[in-house]
Amino acid sequence: MPGSWVPDADGSGFGIENLPYGVVRSPGEAARLAVRIGDHALDLAAVAAAGILQTAPPRLFAQPTINEFLELGPSTWAATRERLTELLSTGSDEIQRGAERALIPLDRCEARLPVAVADYVDFYSSIEHASNAGRIVRPDGDPLAPNWRWLPVGYHGRAATVVVSGTPIRRPSGQRAPEQGAAQPTFGAERRLDVEVELGFVTGPGPDPAAPIPTASAAEVIFGFVLVNDWSAREIQMWESRPLGPFLGKSFATSISPWIVPLEAVQRLRVPGVQQSPPPLEHLRVAEPWALDIALELAIAPAQTGVETTISRMNSRGLYWNAAQQLAHATSGGARVRAGDLYASGTISGPDRGSLGCLLEISWGGRDAITLEDGSERTFLEDGDTVVIRGAGERDGVRVSFGEVRGQVAPARG
Repeated sequence: MPGSWVPDADGSGFGIENLPYGVVRSPGEAARLAVRIGDHALDLAAVAAAGILQTAPPRLFAQPTINEFLELGPSTWAATRERLTELLSTGSDEIQRGAERALIPLDRCEARLPVAVADYVDFYSSIEHASNAGRIVRPDGDPLAPNWRWLPVGYHGRAATVVVSGTPIRRPSGQRAPEQGAAQPTFGAERRLDVEVELGFVTGPGPDPAAPIPTASAAEVIFGFVLVNDWSAREIQMWESRPLGPFLGKSFATSISPWIVPLEAVQRLRVPGVQQSPPPLEHLRVAEPWALDIALELAIAPAQTGVETTISRMNSRGLYWNAAQQLAHATSGGARVRAGDLYASGTISGPDRGSLGCLLEISWGGRDAITLEDGSERTFLEDGDTVVIRGAGERDGVRVSFGEVRGQVAPARG
C-alpha cells in the first residue's frame, strides 16, 4: 500500500492502513466526524462539503457522534474507507489541496466521545484473569465457575457512564461489607478503586427483526475497536455481587479511547487463537480459533510527582473468547444489536505477574504493594492518580495504533 502525503503519518501507527474514526471540535465550532491521520484529524464534514467525499450524505459527517454513519452499514463503511485512503495517498493536486485544507492538527482540536453508546456489555473473556480473580475471591474453591469454558460470561453495563479518554473519574461511594465483628455494612468512599485493561468493539445495526448473529457473520456487524478502561470499585462489587453480578461497583465510569479503529484495519492483526477445551457448542464455534495480536500496557502516574510507571504489559491474543463469539452469545437469546453498541472483552491478563490487567491481580487482592518509579507504593488507586492504557499491533512492518485511554482519579463527593 502506498504511503500518505500527510507529514509524519507513515510509521506513526495512524497511517492510511489505520484511519480510525472519531469526533473532534475546534474552538468556536461544532463537533463533527473526523479520521485520524498521523498527528492530524481530517475533518470529514469539510471534505464532504468540498464535494470530494460523496459516499454518504454530507450532513452525516457534520454530526456530533458517529451513530448515523454507523447506521449505513458495511457497504458505506467500505466505500468511505476506500475513498479516504485514495484522498490521503494519491489523487490530483486539486483534490489533495481540498483534503489538505481539511486537516486539523490534533493540538488544535478536542477529541470528543465518538459514539453515543446505545447499550454496553462487558465480558469476562480472559481465562488467566478469571482464574486469578477466582483464586483471590474463592481461595478454597474452584477458580473457574462450571459455565466459564462453555460461554462468554458477561454483564449488562451502564451506557450513560461511558466517557472519553481524559475525562476525570470521580471515586464512587457505596455500601461495603460489614467490618470484622460488625453487624451491618458501612457506606462510604470506595477504598479499593481499580482499573481493568480491556479491548472493546462498536457495532453497526444488527438484523431487523432481531436475530442471532452467527460467528461467521460478525464482520457484517462489527464496525471497529477501541481501548477500554472498565473502572471498578472492588469493595462495592464484592458486597453486591452475591448472588447477582456487578452493578454499582461497575456503573460509575467506563473510559474508552477517542479513535475507533475500523475492523478492516484490525483484521491484519488476526492470529491463531487459544484452542478451546471442551469445544464450544455449535452456535459459538468458529472455523478456526482466532484472536487479535494487540500489545497493551498499563501505567500509573501519581499526582504528587507526575512520574509515570508502566506496571504491566499484556496482549489480547491470549483471550479465550473472541469478539465474534462474544457477539454470537450476546444475540443467541434474541437480544437486538443497535448501531453504537459497545462490547468489552473484560480484563486482559497474561500468564505471569508482569502481564496482569488490573490491580486486584497485580496486588493479589491488596496483599502485595506495587512500587512506582517515584518510590511511592500502591495496592489500589489513590486520589490524583492518572491511569493510562496504551495499545498497538504490528504485522508485516505495518503498525496499527489504538492510541491511549487515560483518566485521573478525583476525590469522592463530600
